[in-house]
Amino acid sequence: MGEQRKRYNEEFKKQTVKFLQEQTKSFGELAEELDIPKSTLHQWMGQYRELKNEPLASVDRVRELEAELKEARRQLQERQDQLADREEELAIIKKAVHIFSKPRNADSSS
Repeated sequence: MGEQRKRYNEEFKKQTVKFLQEQTKSFGELAEELDIPKSTLHQWMGQYRELKNEPLASVDRVRELEAELKEARRQLQERQDQLADREEELAIIKKAVHIFSKPRNADSSS
């Protein structure tokens, strides 16, 4: 009649949880790949996760991290722009020093 439930040993469950924690894929994607219901994966995660004090990534936490990343990228771009400006200023100063440090020709006989 019904489909017989699959049984998994403790080691398989622990390895699957470890795999889940190291992946960037969603539970749905991994459930499909492993042919295990999402609810079972969530249950295993609760039982076997090694970082028990660290909460699962929530949508809010992901948004917070994305905002931090965006701000860090903005700051990096700002610093790169400042560096480019300083390099341009330095090149101008070097040219000026080169121009003004040349000895003048003695054309005073005219």
